Amino acid sequence: VQLVESGGGLVQAGGSLRLSCAASGSTFSINAMGWYRQAPGKRRELVAAITSDGRTTNYADSVKGRFTISRDNAKNTMYLQMNSLKPEDTAVYYCNAARRYDDYDRVGGAYWGQGTQVTVSS
Repeated sequence: VQLVESGGGLVQAGGSLRLSCAASGSTFSINAMGWYRQAPGKRRELVAAITSDGRTTNYADSVKGRFTISRDNAKNTMYLQMNSLKPEDTAVYYCNAARRYDDYDRVGGAYWGQGTQVTVSS
């Protein structure tokens, strides 16, 4: 499985960005996907996760009400709509794919994208 993120960039506080993650390869093995982020000097953290049918989602407390995860299975693409961005959202955002949704209770799935930088200026 190959994952390619896009959509990162520089935005002012209060602005919005939409990240995309396109999956290719053995996508039939994927049953859940998620977004992680890692800021300088901090541990990588789970931002949001979604099941293959899109019916179940989970968000970090810090992004609830501001970020929305979604997926378009016809396009093998996952999205992260980020609104009301804050400087503390600045990080490299990584796409992740897993065989099981409960992988996101632990360390996530086995497949990772290369990451895309999101920078929020104050």
